[in-house]
Amino acid sequence: MPDRDLILNAFLMVPGHHAAAWRHPLSTPERTLDLDYYAGIARTAEAAKIDSLFLADGLSSGRRGGARGGLEPLTLLSSLAAVTERIGLIATASTTFNDPYNLARAFASLDHLSGGRAGWNIVTSADTEAAANFSREAVAHEARYRRAHEFLEVATGLWDSWEDDARILDKAAGRPVDGDKVHELNHVGAHFQVRGPLNAPRPPQGHPLLVQAGSSEDGKDFAAHWAEAIFTAQQTIEDARAFYADVKARVAAAGRDPDAVKILPGLSPFIGSTEAEAHAVQSELDDLAVPTDGVPTQVWRQLGTVDLTQFPLDEPVPLHLLPDETDVQGNRSRFALIVSLARRERLTVRQLLRRLAGARGHFTFAGTPEQVADLIEDWFTHGAADGFNIMPPLYPSQFEIFLEHVVPILQRRGLFHTEYRGRTLREHYGLDRPANRFARPRELAA
Repeated sequence: MPDRDLILNAFLMVPGHHAAAWRHPLSTPERTLDLDYYAGIARTAEAAKIDSLFLADGLSSGRRGGARGGLEPLTLLSSLAAVTERIGLIATASTTFNDPYNLARAFASLDHLSGGRAGWNIVTSADTEAAANFSREAVAHEARYRRAHEFLEVATGLWDSWEDDARILDKAAGRPVDGDKVHELNHVGAHFQVRGPLNAPRPPQGHPLLVQAGSSEDGKDFAAHWAEAIFTAQQTIEDARAFYADVKARVAAAGRDPDAVKILPGLSPFIGSTEAEAHAVQSELDDLAVPTDGVPTQVWRQLGTVDLTQFPLDEPVPLHLLPDETDVQGNRSRFALIVSLARRERLTVRQLLRRLAGARGHFTFAGTPEQVADLIEDWFTHGAADGFNIMPPLYPSQFEIFLEHVVPILQRRGLFHTEYRGRTLREHYGLDRPANRFARPRELAA
């Protein structure tokens, strides 16, 4: 039995992570704007002691729109904070199309309202359609990460601008705040000039949990410096182990504790009472998805503007027409994963579309609850993962099957907890609360 606790995050994308989930008879895409629907999923996940919920985000509607679009993550998670008590709440927000002050304030607010359960999935945005919505041009890959580094320096500084005991509310003396413990940041950099302090007290967690999802070289270096959890996409345990070892080494080289960065590969499980039933669930969804409008648009974006639907579906993927990874300004790590998958398995265009329809390049697996638990245990105990970003292909049915049948197996094996380890998201992930940069010199002097 490992001496650490498995982390399980539920990636909340309704009606499911499979591109064709909205067409499935069991799905209810008409409820994707319904708060009660999300609240029910959140409470069910919390009852199973799932560590956190995660909401992705996009800042454009896509070329043809889609059934999944909709609610802004921080708004929705603030609502879910009111109907849950323990489960963590992680929202995606871009450093490319936001400013540090507003975003730091928004995440501080969510952390206060939830009692210390907020997390920020930090992304940089290359989407030209999103850029057009913000009166901007798309930003090159390296430049996005330079901005992101400075963005995090400012945001974490703003969260620290109030010391933990700065808010005293002394009615008799008429002093709501100890002014000596509220600090201006006075940041002047290449991208931002921010005086501070933040107009909100320090969050309960000190800083909301910092999550990162990029796996390019720039992304891994950024994660080594800032991330406390990493959502990644790996297709084999060998690739996952290599990524795990690489990132942990980079974290150590950056002067941080590798155990303080949790790596959670994406897993989209198709679960059935028998293996044949699980494969039938997957095939039914795959058959609904090929070809659909949504999948080619998605692949077009990830493969550097090469539209595969212009090629015969049953011919091999034209790898020779794809750009070099270094020329891709979008998601380089996902581009590399898709190209590697097509080359390794010698896929046709149709086969690649089917594979990507399942979870956009994340690992898909069809099997019984025992087989899914075996896979999770294998990756967790053999240096490939600290936990998993669970991506149900169909909400709520496949998610409920995972909670009702896979989670109890993991608990019986002593891999996953039967009660929450604390009240905050950091406690769920086994992470310390960060020290305040302004208070530290005073503490040392004392």
